[in-house]
Amino acid sequence: MFFVSDLWRQHRRKVFVSFGILGSGYCLYKLYGAHRSRLHALERELTVQRENEELMKTQMQAHFENIQRISDTITLPHALHNLSCRMAEELDLSRLLERLIQGKGQPNTLTQAEKLELWDTLKIQSFTRLALSVWVTTMISLYTKVQVNILGRHLYIDTARSLGSSDSMETGDIVDREEQQKFLGSVDFLSEYGLPALICDMEATTKEILNGKQLSGLFNSVALNVTIMQILHKFISMSESPHSWLKYMLPEDVISHSTTSSTNDLVPSGVADFEQLMSEARTVLLSAEFGSIVEISLKAVVDKLVELMVTKFSGGSLTTGMPLARVLPQVAQMCPLLLEEPLENQFIKIIRYIPQVELFFTLLYANMPSA
Repeated sequence: MFFVSDLWRQHRRKVFVSFGILGSGYCLYKLYGAHRSRLHALERELTVQRENEELMKTQMQAHFENIQRISDTITLPHALHNLSCRMAEELDLSRLLERLIQGKGQPNTLTQAEKLELWDTLKIQSFTRLALSVWVTTMISLYTKVQVNILGRHLYIDTARSLGSSDSMETGDIVDREEQQKFLGSVDFLSEYGLPALICDMEATTKEILNGKQLSGLFNSVALNVTIMQILHKFISMSESPHSWLKYMLPEDVISHSTTSSTNDLVPSGVADFEQLMSEARTVLLSAEFGSIVEISLKAVVDKLVELMVTKFSGGSLTTGMPLARVLPQVAQMCPLLLEEPLENQFIKIIRYIPQVELFFTLLYANMPSA
């Protein structure tokens, strides 16, 4: 007994230290185990999050590319074809040319005053059609891009919300498929309803700009460029309001619809309907940024148009100058090129790759609301 007590007195410090070390080691082991469990759980959570993000990106990219493909291969070609046919009907120059040719072959069939009137009408209608073709090609190309980016924004919200819910990714698009097709089809409003008023207003502007320009006066590439741009600028600014040209592009009930929220606001829960999509499109078209890229795009298209005319009709001395009457047939021949199929249309390609235009649509698509 004394031996045990003596042994305890001699070694109790070591025993306490040993138990302390063992206890501390056990506690550290348990803490390490708990820490590892938390790390594994966090890693699993991060893995699931990454997988969801990749899935979201894949779904977004696939659907966005599908919408883009629909726009580029169906919506835009269809809209340009309709507009080309309607404009050829509304601004048919063949009858004017036939009467002038007939008058040239049979001098007594037309008086001098009638000839001058026909030439003046040909002058006005040729430039009206050319300016109209430039404006229509530019606006339809930009508008279809606006549509694609608006649908892309809704796709982002839809995908993010689906990932955040317990439901599967297939739980209903925030943009209903039928509403989506109806929205993309709204690009035909111009050819079906807006074109007559647009032609009338563009013709009035053209008359004002061409007033005083004599058919016998010399006209060169610089004068042609300046004249077309003057018509376009005057047309945009002559209306009662800076954005009254919207009436040619969008239905009246959408134009008059009150839009107090910006396109960056959160989309209300539920299905985004046609009116909401059109309202968002209207907001974009009314923005100062869109106005800037319209101006830049119109200038780029006109520059390329005049460049092509100089190259195509080099024998006609458009660079040095030629009578305006001889320029008119060249003007008429260029109009169909502006409304060619998008894959062949170099003017649409020019618009698409203007740096400011690319930046505008990149920001429009990337500047999305949080889901």
